[in-house]
Amino acid sequence: MPPLIITCAITGGWQGKEANPNLPETPEEQAKSTFEAYEAGASIVHVHARDPKTEYADAVGSKEIYFDINKRIRELCPDIIINNTTGGGPNMTLEDRLKAAYAKPEMCSLNMGTMVQRATVKARKDGLGGREEDKPIETVFKNTYSDTEKFAKAMLDNNVKPEMETFADANWHLIDNLIRKELLKPPYFVCLVLGMQSATPVTPWHLLNQVTFAPPNTMFNIIGIGIHQVPMTTLATLLGMHIRVGMEDNVYYSRGVKAKNNAQLVERAVRIAKELNRPIATPTEAREMLGISKAPTTY
Repeated sequence: MPPLIITCAITGGWQGKEANPNLPETPEEQAKSTFEAYEAGASIVHVHARDPKTEYADAVGSKEIYFDINKRIRELCPDIIINNTTGGGPNMTLEDRLKAAYAKPEMCSLNMGTMVQRATVKARKDGLGGREEDKPIETVFKNTYSDTEKFAKAMLDNNVKPEMETFADANWHLIDNLIRKELLKPPYFVCLVLGMQSATPVTPWHLLNQVTFAPPNTMFNIIGIGIHQVPMTTLATLLGMHIRVGMEDNVYYSRGVKAKNNAQLVERAVRIAKELNRPIATPTEAREMLGISKAPTTY
């Protein structure tokens, strides 16, 4: 099997410290958390910028803030692969979502397909600011053919490797469209996201079924949301796929026990992989496997 590439999604664009006080929000916290995850075995970091104007309660689309976070990460982690989201946060405009792609990331998430989402983000108490009351959110996460073409073209023009995130079987039509239009270069790094609302059910069968739609030269990266993180990433490790862990996807270490930090989640993934005799990819190995420059981006 190939070495296991571990991505750590350190922050996310929905919940924050109100869900787990250990979740990093500020640029300084995100850089420190990335370093800890990097030391634990992560070769890719997935970044969501947070808005200082709302005391970091919300996600923000700001090239300048993303650049600041990326620069801080690079200072601590000389060769980690920096992956900025273009998913952003709830109700963010397409234009704001795309700004992260211009902050010199080496990779960006590229979301395939449209979903409906409903959730409540909790009030921020105990000294946290930015949200005095619980906030219900009901939104459409829009990713049309034209949207994905626009995002893929921006990434191609800026030498950014896309990480396609699929939420349902039908999303493969959008990936095929981008390949036909020569907006993607192999190998295709595709995240199968399991556990999202209005998306693919979380079973081993549904994971394996998605593999049947993939074009040649596809590398799979598996995301399990919440309680599904450990079983789905363990299955992926067994199958020779790659995995994403981190507090964006799951703020708990085990039932009722909140994660101490992102490194703790990476350490568990590394431990499971070693028990299964799967080597862990270094950032250098991950760069070669993904076709990303051996020379890390500087800021």
